[in-house]
Amino acid sequence: MTTIDTMAITVELPAAFDPRWSRLPGIQVDGRRIIINPAEYFFRFESNTWLIADWELVKAQLLGVGETTESAVEQLALDFIKNHGESTSDAARVLATAYEVYAYLFRDEHLAGLGLPQITADHLRMLREAATLMALNKVELDGHISNVGPCWFFPAATSVVFDLSDEMGGMLDEVYHGGWFNEHRRIESIKAHAALGGRLVHGCQSVPDQTGGVVAPYGASMANFRHDLAAFKAGWIEQVYAHRVNPAA
Repeated sequence: MTTIDTMAITVELPAAFDPRWSRLPGIQVDGRRIIINPAEYFFRFESNTWLIADWELVKAQLLGVGETTESAVEQLALDFIKNHGESTSDAARVLATAYEVYAYLFRDEHLAGLGLPQITADHLRMLREAATLMALNKVELDGHISNVGPCWFFPAATSVVFDLSDEMGGMLDEVYHGGWFNEHRRIESIKAHAALGGRLVHGCQSVPDQTGGVVAPYGASMANFRHDLAAFKAGWIEQVYAHRVNPAA
């Protein structure tokens, strides 16, 4: 594994996280407080800077803006990031911003429109927690993947933490990248992810592929991204699954 010297990441979020996140190496959960030891938590940790924008500003100036024939939603988000994005090495700030983004994207009012009666409000909470931690992953403009934590492999991580069956873990993953298939949710996702400095990019094409996602900067090389991802994913997914408490789940 590649890592840089860094101190433990400590953040206190608005809601308590499931204590079972501590099943994964390098993460401790005590109610609303989360402590991450990067050397143990990440498979690869080469960058401790992230691009973010203030969530309150996103809410006030971007979420309510509609695209036009002259300016697509992606352009609106890109312009917003150019005007308001800032680099930070404060990982706690990234996690706090991400929590707000995913509390918005995976809010309970979406349950009725998912068409998946087996998905409950508790499942949306799982999504909020996993996606928040996923925000520490990072892709560079040249497509190189610089940070990879266990939440990159979304079904594997949620299987370990929440004792989900493979079927339910896959179903949760479909809701996670469901913005691909629902234009209303996709537009929401593009705007909200401006707070995390980019757009949500999935390496997978569906559940069985399980190649996860990351918020990538606009303009990042997707060809290099796919090449880098293909080189490491199988072995690291296996390592995540190795932490299952109930391997038969």
